Amino acid sequence: MCNKYIKFDMFAKEAKKLGASFIATGHYARICDGKLLKGLDDNKDQTYFLSQVSKEQLKNVLFPIGDMQKSEVRKIAMEYGLVTAKKKDSTGICFVGERNFTKFLENYLPNMPGDIVNIETNEVIGQHIGLMYYTIGQRKGLNIGGNTSRMFVVGKDLEKNILYICMGEDNDYLISDSCLVEDLNYLGDDRVYSCTAKFRYRQKDIPVTIEWLDGKQILVKYSEGVKSVTPGQACVLYDGDVCLGGGIIKEVRKNGKKLWYL
Repeated sequence: MCNKYIKFDMFAKEAKKLGASFIATGHYARICDGKLLKGLDDNKDQTYFLSQVSKEQLKNVLFPIGDMQKSEVRKIAMEYGLVTAKKKDSTGICFVGERNFTKFLENYLPNMPGDIVNIETNEVIGQHIGLMYYTIGQRKGLNIGGNTSRMFVVGKDLEKNILYICMGEDNDYLISDSCLVEDLNYLGDDRVYSCTAKFRYRQKDIPVTIEWLDGKQILVKYSEGVKSVTPGQACVLYDGDVCLGGGIIKEVRKNGKKLWYL
């Protein structure tokens, strides 16, 4: 959302007022013939985060490091004596920075502790500190005690304030085979019906088929099953290196039915 509304919208408009012909950012991505392409550094490709930027916003944009490896960028920074040459990769949030995320949220959202429930046995096994602090597939930070190495967050009940966990990373409760995607920002020229997708950053490309429901909603199907697909996160579509855009996961399904615990 930062890219869509700030960097490639408000910032770009201000740059235009100042007479700039282009804006340049440090994203690991490329533009070729008007298409958004993955950065050459597979480990740093950031097109996942650019999937909500429109075709119009991508005009007059430069990605000068998109054709480079991160190691090359660091080497150039060293040669020019930049203080960031050896800085650790940023994992912070736009305009928030790298701080304790839980403590940051506590400043703005009420803390509502509740039960942690084993979804298979319906047994209460602990207490969570607030549903907003957990994400689907999370294993660390549950603070239940005992052997938590095989426990994974699998769902949330917002009305009852319950955090559901399952046992084992290959647990069937973690697997879905389709998802409904809304607010689609499509960058392709023609509709595709088979391509690949990512449901989270740095995930491998997953073969999917697309059912077009309307201009802004699609049903994305992945017959082999995928773990921890999560409502509210981005589903980004690809044709090889070309990013076809993406949307926000509204609903996660299995065997044609919405998963009740998501």
